[in-house]
Amino acid sequence: MDVRRADERYRGGDPAAGIASWHAFSFGPHYDPDNLRFGPLIACNEERLAPGAGFDEHPHSHTEIVTWVVEGELTHRDSAGHESRVRPGDVQRLSSAGGVRHVERNDGGTPLTFVQMWLAPLAPGGDPSYEIVRGIADSTPYAVPRAGAMLHVRRLEAGERTAVPDAPLVYVHVVRGEVRLGGDKLASGDAARVTNAKDLEAVGATAAEMLLWELTGQEPAG
Repeated sequence: MDVRRADERYRGGDPAAGIASWHAFSFGPHYDPDNLRFGPLIACNEERLAPGAGFDEHPHSHTEIVTWVVEGELTHRDSAGHESRVRPGDVQRLSSAGGVRHVERNDGGTPLTFVQMWLAPLAPGGDPSYEIVRGIADSTPYAVPRAGAMLHVRRLEAGERTAVPDAPLVYVHVVRGEVRLGGDKLASGDAARVTNAKDLEAVGATAAEMLLWELTGQEPAG
């Protein structure tokens, strides 16, 4: 288990434009050849947008983009004609496939915080697609079959336990609160990269919320 602390993340964004970013992997001008990816996961960015701030239209291709809002409301628009407001508890996925452009903004009057995760697809190409699932429950994993990945959302009370999926690779990101994972305590913004996870549990040290990526590298059968 490789634990990465929140303060080890690369700081990006544009503070003058109301954008603050923290990158878990090599990203943009911060190139780190030893930290390019973990299985199909190639980015896990915590983004904070001030009211009225945002990312103007920009392109993506051959990437599965999954977004989790922590607080506030995210406005999404893309070149395929989709427009949504993404709120806490919603999972948004944009499959950029052969190419798509999108805009992400905070059109609300309060600060916006969201976690955005990029995964490399098992095969390039295809048609772009978009999906939003409202109010996802802890017991309902969210599949990203094009990347051979499954997202689990776990919300814990202090002292509550939850099983970590047994998988070749598991990425754990703590959204809020503190959890104990193995012999380590992880706080908000901390992450763990687990190889060959087996019979591992996470325990809420406080009330906590975390995102767990189960990474098999295989598209589900059927």
